Amino acid sequence: MAKGTSTPWPYTLIRLLFRFTLKVFYGTIVVSNTHHIPETGKPCIVCANHSNSLTDALLLVTSVPSNRRNMLRLTAKSTQFGKKTFTSWLIERAGTVPIHRRKDFDGPVDNTQAMTELMKALEAGDAVMMFPEGMSRFHPTIAPLKTGVARLASDVLSQHRDDPDFELHILNCSITYMHRQHWRSDVLVTWHPPMVLRPKDNPELLKPAEPETIRAVTRQIYEQISSGTFDSPSWHLVQLAKLAARMYAPLGTTMSLGDHVKITRTFLEAFKDAHEDNSDDNQPVHPDVVKLTRLQSDLKVYQDRLINYGIKDDRVRHPLSRHDILRRMMIRLFWSSLLLSISIPGLFFWLPVMLVTFYAVHEFKKSGPIFDTFDEIAQYKLVYGLISGICVWIGGVILTLPVAFFTFFLIPAMMWMTLRWMEDCVASTRAFLALFRLLRVGKRTLNEMRSLREGIHRQIMELAISLGLPSDPEEFFSQAGSQEKGRVMGVWQSKAGYFSIRRRRKRDWNETLRLYDKVDYPDDDS
Repeated sequence: MAKGTSTPWPYTLIRLLFRFTLKVFYGTIVVSNTHHIPETGKPCIVCANHSNSLTDALLLVTSVPSNRRNMLRLTAKSTQFGKKTFTSWLIERAGTVPIHRRKDFDGPVDNTQAMTELMKALEAGDAVMMFPEGMSRFHPTIAPLKTGVARLASDVLSQHRDDPDFELHILNCSITYMHRQHWRSDVLVTWHPPMVLRPKDNPELLKPAEPETIRAVTRQIYEQISSGTFDSPSWHLVQLAKLAARMYAPLGTTMSLGDHVKITRTFLEAFKDAHEDNSDDNQPVHPDVVKLTRLQSDLKVYQDRLINYGIKDDRVRHPLSRHDILRRMMIRLFWSSLLLSISIPGLFFWLPVMLVTFYAVHEFKKSGPIFDTFDEIAQYKLVYGLISGICVWIGGVILTLPVAFFTFFLIPAMMWMTLRWMEDCVASTRAFLALFRLLRVGKRTLNEMRSLREGIHRQIMELAISLGLPSDPEEFFSQAGSQEKGRVMGVWQSKAGYFSIRRRRKRDWNETLRLYDKVDYPDDDS
């Protein structure tokens, strides 16, 4: 077996820097099934969905344990190379292979050299990363996959047609962002069992391989990737699926991010099937499709009313008396004020970072339409946040040279604790505002909303059971899995987890570091 290329120091530095930066930008990064990753020395093509530009590659690089793979050989569009920018320096020093895209050039493109580089890496036992969609895009659906990965696999297998023990792994990964460009949102990275190809077992892939064989491998890749993330024809269906999942497993249900994504995806797939059946005018409409269509319509009405009143489903489900609302408002106001006051010193360090990042993103958005810029917003926030954060750290150490030994550690520690306190402060303020809006809604309106919710909830539970989901999600997920899967081992551990230095213990995976809940999405024609 090949030994694989040793890890170059720029790659190690990049992995270290961005592992920290990603943990600052995203609230929770959950990586599942790393045991599926083949070890260094086994030729491997890593494939993933591509919705968040360079951030996708950085997530994969930092999600692969260094004890399993030395490095991932990245690929990126050729227009990213040769520029006097930090991003360009970053991808070049990481050993990234430039790929020429047709949309970036007027005439035909030639990627022969790129394919040769990737084949050399595979021959050495490395893992190469490719995004079969061919481009990053801010859309709810996975784009039709290009056949480049399957053709590369065919070329490699053909070179080893006389080696019966040769194996090529195609390792597929699903990346799911709750809100890809928002600070302190959450990310799920799911690795799937690798597709293991051998010349003796897959002679159909040896040259000259039939086009249908290449397309069949590409379909397999698509099916694995789409099975672990949201793949919808419209943002509208994603929004309804998330609301259905939230009503099925209400606020406070102790479940992992992976379970939350799985439930949301289950509802989404059901809504997609109904959407596709409705769009076929030549087929009679099945009664189940009629039910699903009615459920989607009711969910849309309920979602619009929640947004209009600025309240959460949980407050409709469990109404509070006026006395309880006022008492909770006082507690939230006191807690958010306390957290804000102790965060003020650290906010002086964060202010330059926020200003630089805001300005960079604001200027970048002017460079093109929403569909061509939104997939790179997280990348800009990460890169400019990293640069400005390092400058603040170095500047603070220089200004405190007499005690630089202490401030070298104190400044990043203070910035991290400030971030954690501000997460809790914003969450408390958000809860205070939601309670205030609840007071304004009035009892009569809440009763109407509760009546509407009860009817929708019955439909959701009937659908959930028919889809094979547990009939009592709160009880099921409180018992299922280990502590990492969401089980709370006791009252003390539950309360202490809220104050964890490591990360905020979320009750709602929809949270971001904003004063309002992110429940809306772009128009489907954007």
